[in-house]
Amino acid sequence: MTALRFVDTNVLIYAHDRDAGIKHDIAKRILTDLWNQERGCLSIQVLQEFFINVTRKIPQPLPTALAREVMRTYLPWVKTGVDGEMLIRATEIADAWRTSFWDGMIIAAAECSGASELLTEDLQSGQNIAGLTIVNPFA
Repeated sequence: MTALRFVDTNVLIYAHDRDAGIKHDIAKRILTDLWNQERGCLSIQVLQEFFINVTRKIPQPLPTALAREVMRTYLPWVKTGVDGEMLIRATEIADAWRTSFWDGMIIAAAECSGASELLTEDLQSGQNIAGLTIVNPFA
């Protein structure tokens, strides 16, 4: 089996934000490649953050029905649910690697999903956290 790549919220948002310029193009290509290779994964947290941001915070917000369909499309990429153990793991990650709690939740979800990489612009590219290689696809 090919290693999974965990997609953080910013990648998903850029793929649907036509005003994001080159980041839009890069994110769309990444998601298409991951879809075709069956290597993408993400979490419910990513989908929640995506919905709020693309319906309220981007320059040209998506209609809620369209955002809901995008979320539905990516539901098969959710490999794990949030439980008490993941919550505790997120706090351990946040303490050990000095991240925010919310980044700790993303990392814990990626770890629990069995991903080898975390695609995000929110953490230092090349860093290894909890066995995950952090990759900034926009760098």
